[in-house]
Amino acid sequence: MKTLRAFNYYRKLLRNVQTRRYCSAEERKEKVKNNKIRNIGILAHIDAGKTTTTERMLFYSGTIRSMGEVHHGNTVTDYMEQERQRGITITSAAVSFPWQGYQINLIDTPGHIDFTMEVEQSLAVLDGAVVVLDGSAGVEAQTLTVWRQADNYKVPRILYLNKMDRSDADVTACVRSIEDKLQVTPLMLHWPVQHEGKLIGLIDLVSLEEIIWTQGRGQNFSRRKLTEKSDGKVWEISLNQHRKVIDTLSSVDDELAEMIIQEESLDNLDIKDIARAIRRSTIAMKAFPVLCGSSYKNIGVQTLMDSVVSYLPSPFDGNVIYKSFDTDLSARVFKVQHDDQRGVLTFLRLYSGEINKGQKIYNLARDQSEQTGLLYVALADEYQTVEKVTAGNIAVVSALKATMSGDLITSTNAAANRAKERLVSMLKDPSVKEDLILPNARLRLQAMDADPTPAEVAEVLLGIGNTVPEPVFLCSIEPPSAALQPALEVALAELAREDPSLRVTADDDTGQIVLAGMGELHLEIIKERIIREYKIDAELGPPQISYKETLVGTAQETLVVDRKIGNAKQQVKVTMSAKHLKGVTADKVLKFDKSPESAANLSHAHPRHLQAVRRGLAAALLRGPRLACPLVDVQVTLHWLEVSRGSADSTVAAAVAQCLRKVFSQAESVLLEPLMSLELVVPESHSARLLADLARRRADVQDIHLRHGTKVIRCLAPLSELLGYSTTVRSLSSGLATFSMEFHCNRQMSPRDEEKAIRSVTGF
Repeated sequence: MKTLRAFNYYRKLLRNVQTRRYCSAEERKEKVKNNKIRNIGILAHIDAGKTTTTERMLFYSGTIRSMGEVHHGNTVTDYMEQERQRGITITSAAVSFPWQGYQINLIDTPGHIDFTMEVEQSLAVLDGAVVVLDGSAGVEAQTLTVWRQADNYKVPRILYLNKMDRSDADVTACVRSIEDKLQVTPLMLHWPVQHEGKLIGLIDLVSLEEIIWTQGRGQNFSRRKLTEKSDGKVWEISLNQHRKVIDTLSSVDDELAEMIIQEESLDNLDIKDIARAIRRSTIAMKAFPVLCGSSYKNIGVQTLMDSVVSYLPSPFDGNVIYKSFDTDLSARVFKVQHDDQRGVLTFLRLYSGEINKGQKIYNLARDQSEQTGLLYVALADEYQTVEKVTAGNIAVVSALKATMSGDLITSTNAAANRAKERLVSMLKDPSVKEDLILPNARLRLQAMDADPTPAEVAEVLLGIGNTVPEPVFLCSIEPPSAALQPALEVALAELAREDPSLRVTADDDTGQIVLAGMGELHLEIIKERIIREYKIDAELGPPQISYKETLVGTAQETLVVDRKIGNAKQQVKVTMSAKHLKGVTADKVLKFDKSPESAANLSHAHPRHLQAVRRGLAAALLRGPRLACPLVDVQVTLHWLEVSRGSADSTVAAAVAQCLRKVFSQAESVLLEPLMSLELVVPESHSARLLADLARRRADVQDIHLRHGTKVIRCLAPLSELLGYSTTVRSLSSGLATFSMEFHCNRQMSPRDEEKAIRSVTGF
């Protein structure tokens, strides 16, 4: 009897467990040709429905047997405890699934601005992206941010209007907001079908078919060709929209325009020719397909996956830079994660060649070789060991110690040199060069003093990593006892390696460990992870604003060091000046005096001593004279450097730092505070209270407009006035308002506000 009860218990347990099916990498290699792979990401504003859409894709592809929900905390890609508790995505998660003979490798990304680094890291390795919009809101604040990030990496995109089941969803308003705010050409390929006020399906404006989802969990749907006889007005409206799509396409795609001229009609085109034109326009980013659906109501997800396969590029439609590696391995690191059982896991996107288990790799960014351990393919937080992974796919390797996110790896140093040579020859063609240079690479090239040579351009293109945003919040962190200090330092080192937007520094004056992050939520999540994952009951200090300083004047100083340390005589003479220079790039912060006398002196300076000068400069810029905050927009000139034989490099660095502190205090500095771009969505009935509150917070209101009975308020406000703002918004709007904010710029403070900031930081 006991045996029977136990058997029934385990049978029920197994019935309720979410089962996930895999196929090995070897099987996939046989089934999936390289041109049948799609590496895509899902990007969106907070709560637009990214994770819900991903969950539906996994379900309809047969990868999982039951759909989880964000509000139930049981989705595949939101696997962290903090994600399930809060109902938000914090870290990007990679999943792979088959669809119609293709393989889709998908990365689900966070929507919250505090975790924008996760989006940045993912975009660097994507071939295409799906940008999810809330059908009732259109383009929102964070949509603009992720769109700009995708532009920086030239990622082709599809737009998906989600939540079309809502009563206030409006396709026309969404398309208008895409045109106005994103400044791009939308291609409206779907139109929603409503019955008695409910979304039941959509019309495909390319094939002129009506697709209706029937009862069930969204697996059952029927396609029917629209006809003039049976559909009347719907046919007429759909045909007009169909012609509008072709007309828009013909203005951006020359091949389709030629076909229309030959056919002398918009109605005689083959559907396959239209689909090919949409694909060409999408990959060239001349137009962006717009699709409809409601992921939560299980409508439109299959048509979205069809469009991903049809219109977004394969790994070999782009990524021209990596073709320089030919058949050698080339892979970009986009995520580092620490796992309790498997140790350090490094996520790689392979562009060429293949990677094998236990293979030795060469890191171009670090200029060193490393030995890999086991090789995995990932489904969110589950990993399966494989022997090798081929080009176009996402691999996970263990045991890498020095490799960081954004690094480019290959098989050997010789392979890296061969790739550089091929890339240099490719860059000699001006048209190819224009296609290869990404916007963020262009900024680095423009910062160079002289026109870069093809070899220098190749170095920049292969070395380009992620752009790490500047942190805006600071707080101290302390372990519960001195015995746990080493464990806390290890935990913070691991977390900082996973998340480059988290900065960990030690304050020289107080001896405290200081965390710098993207927002209050970011630092709160870090604290929770230390408590849960590392079992250290750490305490965070109150959040502080990351103020910056800049110089208002110019000054010049000479410092002479002449002392004996041990048996060695240390003699250094250094003359330096500093001035304010707006927007100075990191490589132009240090300038050498070109006057004849100074140039003659500096030409004899040892490269080792110049490196020490740079170290001293970096140390001096970390602490301004006003409030010991980092200095920005400052250019330093080295006029004179004399170093006696036997003087240590550390003495040179210390002399430079000391000299510059005198220069900075003479030149005087002012405080700069972070200014945030804030977007509030609030019901009209509560808007007056929130506007009055914003006025008290020194906010500069930029724009107020109506959206379906709610007011959207856009303004610029100092971060110091927005501490704990979420609680205020909830109380003033009875929990009905939402807001999002992101860093806009650093702004000079008025003397009164500066005095107040100094008092809040120093206490006097």
